[in-house]
Amino acid sequence: MLLSQIRTEAGGVEAVAREGTEAFVIAGVASIYELAMECAARGEDIATRVNALGFGRAVDIERAHRENRMLPPILHPDPAHLHLTGTGLTHLGSASTRDAMHAKANDEEVSLTDSMRMFNLGLEGGKPANGRPGVQPEWFYKGNGDALVAPGGALVSPPFAEDAGEEPEIAGIYVIGPDGTPFRIGFALANEFSDHVMEKRNYLYLAHSKLRPASIGPEIRVGPMPDDIRGTSRIRRGDKIVFEAPFLSGEANMSHAIANLEHHHFKYGLFRRPGDVHVHMFGTATLSFAQGITTKAGDVFEIDAPEFGLPLSNPLQIETPPARDAALRVVAL
Repeated sequence: MLLSQIRTEAGGVEAVAREGTEAFVIAGVASIYELAMECAARGEDIATRVNALGFGRAVDIERAHRENRMLPPILHPDPAHLHLTGTGLTHLGSASTRDAMHAKANDEEVSLTDSMRMFNLGLEGGKPANGRPGVQPEWFYKGNGDALVAPGGALVSPPFAEDAGEEPEIAGIYVIGPDGTPFRIGFALANEFSDHVMEKRNYLYLAHSKLRPASIGPEIRVGPMPDDIRGTSRIRRGDKIVFEAPFLSGEANMSHAIANLEHHHFKYGLFRRPGDVHVHMFGTATLSFAQGITTKAGDVFEIDAPEFGLPLSNPLQIETPPARDAALRVVAL
């Protein structure tokens, strides 16, 4: 089952479910958030609840997609209670890209970069066989619901950015139940938009490089994450494709188990606040930046994996710099 949210032609919002090509409005709920919180309170899985609620009118979801009427498949009524986070160096091909970015100028100074050390930790302990928590991964914060961009919406790079690059990923989508239990709704495509030039300058700039918008969807896949995900990431510039490469995900292509990544995120009480929404991105090994691509305003990022429904597409927009480069002033009270 795939879940999504669309803006109607009249300006309203509808929660939609589909199996195969048939999509229908879910009866009795105003949003996927409302549906998920009902399920968390009732202890009922999403698919069972959707089928119990029943369906309303049929939806031409591909038309809504073409007309940019798809919303993020999860929103919170208060954007401050939606958390965008992620983890890196989790995929079997991710170390070479990051290692090259963070390599020391003097190879004699150190034999392994911090990136490679972190990756090796995941290889050794990211998938514990005994059901206990494994080694903790790299982790980062991207923002709250204000940084979440709808499918088709522009990913806006700030004027101080040094790069504006895509990261094709899979994200876990969660709500926190009334007793603080995390509930996973499912998984969605994600573009974990980042500044790779800034990160390359110094690994300690990673936190700055990740404070950018992100987009997810258009649909959430309900149920377990496929073990072997094979998708495509591309960049269109006008009528040309300037970058196209496969991306792999799923645990068969990862150094960490999804359960391990979830444990190390939700072990913090801060992230188990009842009613909150979490979008947690699981990393990638495919970057156009690693192949020497410099993106430009107007480029369109496309991320596609058949198991996750409609493709995720977002144009790049560069924010106009201020008239003069003045320091931001804080006003004392």
